[in-house]
Amino acid sequence: MTDAQRPAGAAPTLEDVARAAGVSRATVSRVVNGVRNVDPAIQKAVRQAVTVTGYAPNRAARSLVTRRADAIALVVSGAGVSEEDAETAAEGSFTARVFADPFFGRVVTGIVDYLRPRGMHPVLMFAESSRARDEVVDYLRQGSADGALIVSTHAQDPLPALITDAGLPAVLYARPAKPARISYVDLAHRDGARLAAEHLLARGCRRIVTICGPLDLPAGQERLAGFRDTLTRHGHSGVPVAEGRFTQESGEAAMERLLAEHPDLDGVFAGNDLMAMGACHVLREHGRRVPDDVAVVGFDDSSAASTCRPPLTTVRQPVEDMAAEMAGLLLDRLAAPDRPVTSVIFEPVLVVRDSA
Repeated sequence: MTDAQRPAGAAPTLEDVARAAGVSRATVSRVVNGVRNVDPAIQKAVRQAVTVTGYAPNRAARSLVTRRADAIALVVSGAGVSEEDAETAAEGSFTARVFADPFFGRVVTGIVDYLRPRGMHPVLMFAESSRARDEVVDYLRQGSADGALIVSTHAQDPLPALITDAGLPAVLYARPAKPARISYVDLAHRDGARLAAEHLLARGCRRIVTICGPLDLPAGQERLAGFRDTLTRHGHSGVPVAEGRFTQESGEAAMERLLAEHPDLDGVFAGNDLMAMGACHVLREHGRRVPDDVAVVGFDDSSAASTCRPPLTTVRQPVEDMAAEMAGLLLDRLAAPDRPVTSVIFEPVLVVRDSA
């Protein structure tokens, strides 16, 4: 049917889009449904045709046929406090901590930017208690979302296992602390810490300390191990360590301890940018110039790295790309439920600014 033959007021169809793009109806359907193994040039042509024709999928009719909600649950989960504390804590305290960390904003950006062109939308959920975790599992079982993208803030978090045990599709940000049949994306954390150590050594730092991340998380463990191993290979064993919680406040407290115990320190590696920012603040308060007296390197290349004074030298974690890959892995699983569990590991890059 041509545009002239279509009844007045009739909505554009898949056939109209296919004709405008010069492809088959089946190809248009695959692009609209978010299937990834379509040539990028064809995807672009189809999306342009969708815009030109004004085609809009009938979500209600489509969900009856596909049994899909066209929504993805983005779940921020944490089990770092007791269940009693989680249930009785002031409302919004967990979410306030989440939104205060620039990392989560980057995750959301990557997921939204990936899903939106594919006609899908994330539903943000929080799971900081057993009751909240049960609500997430029930939400998925009821078909309110097609699958889950999980960002867990604690190694003992039971949610990934609860979701996979229920047979629900999900992808995890970061390697699970315990073996689990779930796909995930992660960073080569040891390599990133190696880059930080080599940079401090190349600057001439010899009395180096580190503020590590939480050692109950694989990322905290891996970054510390990579940093220690590199220094040891260069003849610097026994690096002083203070543990933080990936917050600016914990970075400040750790820096105070390290300065008190090692007043002659000349180099600091912090496990993330927020802790590095806290370290810089404490060093300034003690009259130490960064980087003239003490060089500081962070990790993540978050917004904190550019707003810190001086701007942070840091190890870039491509969070937006990693989050987009999470979404892609989940859509692949939805399109082919028998796909094997997989992992995608990204490589870090050192970003040199003024702090080191």
